[in-house]
Formats: sequence, C-alpha cells, structure tokens
Amino acid sequence: MMTGVIQTVEIEAHRTAPALPEHVRMVHDAAMLDAIDDPVVTLAVWQRSSPLARPDLTGVPTIRFASHSGSVAHGIASALAGLPPQDWHHLLATDVQHLARLYAALTGEDRVEVRLERVTGDGCWKFHADYVALRLITTYCGRATQWLPQGASVEAEPRALAPGDVGLFKGRERAGERAIIHRSPPIAGTGEDRLLLVIDAPWPEEDA
Repeated sequence: MMTGVIQTVEIEAHRTAPALPEHVRMVHDAAMLDAIDDPVVTLAVWQRSSPLARPDLTGVPTIRFASHSGSVAHGIASALAGLPPQDWHHLLATDVQHLARLYAALTGEDRVEVRLERVTGDGCWKFHADYVALRLITTYCGRATQWLPQGASVEAEPRALAPGDVGLFKGRERAGERAIIHRSPPIAGTGEDRLLLVIDAPWPEEDA
C-alpha cells in the first residue's frame, strides 16, 4: 500500500516538474558537458553532489589568480596555507584542479583565471549575462546560481543549480543576445554563506 502512495507521488512530481528549455542541457557525466558546443545550448550543467561536506568557512579568503590549468591545485593550496589545516582543503584543491582541466579541454585554453570566494551577501543579485565567452560556475555549499529560460521576465520564478552542480554558462562574446541570464541567489540578512568557484579564460593582460 505504501509503495503505491510513493509511486503516485513520484508520478505527480514528474508531471508537475517544469520542462527543460531547449537551450539548457542537464547531464550526469562530465564528458557530456561538450553539449555546450551546440549553438542552441547556452547552459550545460553537470549534475553531481558537492565533493565537500559542510565545511567551516571561517577565515576563508577570496582567492583569485591566473595560471596554467595544471597548476591550479598549487595555487589553491598556497592561498589556504595561512589557515588552520582542514581535511577539506585538499579535497577542494583537487576538485578545482579537475574543473580547471575540464574547462581548459572544452575551451582550448592553456591558462585559466580562478576565483574562489566565500559569499555572505547578495553578490551579483541582479539578473544579467556575462561579457565573456564561456564561464564555469559551481557552488560547493550554500544556495547555488539561479538562471532564467530564454525570453522569461526577470520577475519570473528562477530555476537554480544545486550545490555541487557544475554549470557552463555562455556569455555575450559567444552567444550574443542569447547569452544565459543568471544571478547569485539573494542571501543578505539570512545568515547563510556560500563557497563559490568561477573559472574563466584569463584577461589578456594577465595572460602574458
């Protein structure tokens, strides 16, 4: 009897789940993120669990640097070296390294720009498109990036990635007016925090 109830709830949830827009792809394998190369696709999301259990983010600095994609773990580890050692520091450095190599393989960039920060306020809370070609975003803990289907009003209910999801967001340089519209979730005054990673191609002056 209970099984029947569970099945009914699952069926109803499936029926009411919003359809995925044509320009968005959700995948369960990192190798399938190359869906972003489809001209129609402006957001590709690798759905995964966060590799970090809820970490203590006290004292975590904003980390930003450009480097060869194979040297990113060293950059993260060096930036965290001034904090009391935590097991998750190594897990984080290893995962950021993996994502930097993934981004490099998808874009053909040897060097990447990495930004890792603890977010306690609203950040980029207004819906916008980035003036880049392609941006990788993941939120290790806390609420993750929100996005809108193409043509949706900024007053519409946003969709959202989940913690751990890895999103590839096409920006204005690659998609023009079709660039994916997104924002940071507004969390000011809630007491929440987020650990956010952004990977881009480095700015020209930093690529010398």
